[in-house]
Amino acid sequence: MNYEEKLQQVLVLGAAGKMGSGILLLTSMEMADISLKPENKGKEYIIYALDVSQQALTGLMKYIRVQLVKAAEKKINVLRNLYADRNDLIDNAEIIDAYVNDVMNIIRPVTTIESAYEANIIFEAASENPDLKVKLFSQINQNSKTEPWFFTNTSSIPIGYLDKEAGLDGRILGVHFYNPPAVQKLVEVIKAENSKPELSEFVTRFIKNMRKVEVPSYDFAGFIGNGHFMRDALFGMELLDRLTGQYSFPEAVYMVNKVSQDFMIRPMGIFQLIDYVGIDVCQFIMKVMKPHVKNELIHSPLLDKMMDLNVKGGQYFDGSQKDGFLKYEKGRPVAIYDIDKKSYVPIADFAEKCDAALGSLPAGHAPWRAVVGNRAKDALLREYFNNMKQSDSKGAELALDYLRRSKEIGENLVKEKVAYTPEDVNTVLLTGFFHAYGPINDYIN
Repeated sequence: MNYEEKLQQVLVLGAAGKMGSGILLLTSMEMADISLKPENKGKEYIIYALDVSQQALTGLMKYIRVQLVKAAEKKINVLRNLYADRNDLIDNAEIIDAYVNDVMNIIRPVTTIESAYEANIIFEAASENPDLKVKLFSQINQNSKTEPWFFTNTSSIPIGYLDKEAGLDGRILGVHFYNPPAVQKLVEVIKAENSKPELSEFVTRFIKNMRKVEVPSYDFAGFIGNGHFMRDALFGMELLDRLTGQYSFPEAVYMVNKVSQDFMIRPMGIFQLIDYVGIDVCQFIMKVMKPHVKNELIHSPLLDKMMDLNVKGGQYFDGSQKDGFLKYEKGRPVAIYDIDKKSYVPIADFAEKCDAALGSLPAGHAPWRAVVGNRAKDALLREYFNNMKQSDSKGAELALDYLRRSKEIGENLVKEKVAYTPEDVNTVLLTGFFHAYGPINDYIN
């Protein structure tokens, strides 16, 4: 089968989740665009949206319709060409309605796994659980009529392990979309040793058609993104331990978060990022990575304790932030969890004290939003980090330690054959995490 034939029968497993819904949206649009070509008129394109909850699927279909309208408005010129033979479609609104209906007609919401047995391609976005993925893949593979290709959205589980345990004979590839898939440009692609080359060829074309950025990774637990993020988070918690002898837990969290956001010019502080991903998700990723990593401990007793206290972070379906290390109001941090008192303490109660202890931001500082898209950011960052090296403030000291560790993590990912090149590491952090600069740089030595 060629590319377009493969896309005639597709299934998204875990379609109602945040990752699955984005993958469903992108894939159904690609399939609709193909089906509207003159040479494909009359051919049937179907994408099954599989999830366990009918209620969740009802909400999913409403979400997809809203997102399709937005997407259609942005690609109206392309749609005019696709519908050039439709004389009944005059204005933009009519074309948009026609496109939304055509895409929606491709999607079949289902709750039974039997729908997967007809699919040529399985996009899997179930929870990050190796046993669950193996179980689902094995059941589909044993009952399928098509010998399907499996594209797993795992962010940490080795692809070779899934291939071997589910008996897929190389018909699997890691295709890790970043959250949320409809917005994020980065897709991390992971080949196992046994992955068939035609899967990679298909995915490269698929990613290119969606105008996203493909970065390859070796098949090592955590890959590039989580390989860096989990270690980066562990170092943030190491700095937290360093400060808790002198400051309370909420104060220390505030200080490390401020250093990793403001002093390091990142979009979020490290504890806010952990909350965004989910404390439970980070803990699980570390559990997945731990058995595969030698000579270092990928484990956080602090995350374990937060989970024991049922403080999990993460996001609601609408994207709003749940409380974790930090408490949020309208998306903004307003308090920090006190792990001893088991309650949130307002940031306003201690921010002034902590800011004074950290000291002023080095001269030349600009916030992340002002730096990330600045064409002159290289010169700006060089000046800023040079000034940081001249500073004797506590904030500058902690930031320099953090920056050096971040660079070391990135370089080790290349050295240990997780990433192919330093540029790949930087691309993942720049594109997938929205950093203003890659961790492997010559700003800090």
